[in-house]
Amino acid sequence: MRWRKFNGENINLPIKDAVEEAIKRETEHGTKLKVCIGTDSQVKGEDTEFATVIVFLREHNGGFMYIHNEKTKTKYHIKERMLVEVAKSIEIAYELCNLFIKYHVEMEVHADINTNPHFKSNDALKEAMGYILGMGFAFKAKPEAFASSCCADKVVN
Repeated sequence: MRWRKFNGENINLPIKDAVEEAIKRETEHGTKLKVCIGTDSQVKGEDTEFATVIVFLREHNGGFMYIHNEKTKTKYHIKERMLVEVAKSIEIAYELCNLFIKYHVEMEVHADINTNPHFKSNDALKEAMGYILGMGFAFKAKPEAFASSCCADKVVN
């Protein structure tokens, strides 16, 4: 899995090592961190493109993020695509959760799913919420799910 920073710089370490380095660097500077993980996708012609982000929020001092993009030819129904987004976020959250526990970093998984039943993505809300909460992670949906609905949305190729 290839990850990069927002400025385009590639992250050459395994993502777990890069995240641990970032946590250590920030905490050495006395910064309290919170991490939000989210995924968004867009269908473009034959392709479905996904962007997963790990957003590091510095208390009272901005933040930064790591980005992973991938593309597939798989065709998804909207509900299925929303749940694939959630699965991608959970996969990363699960891989990194021991680091967050070790360093006492609060973490949330954000789903790009609307809480308003008038939107198509709402069909996946119950399943996504159950999936995320069932894994033991804090959950946010739109409009509070900025990691997926704003950050990942901006970096889907």
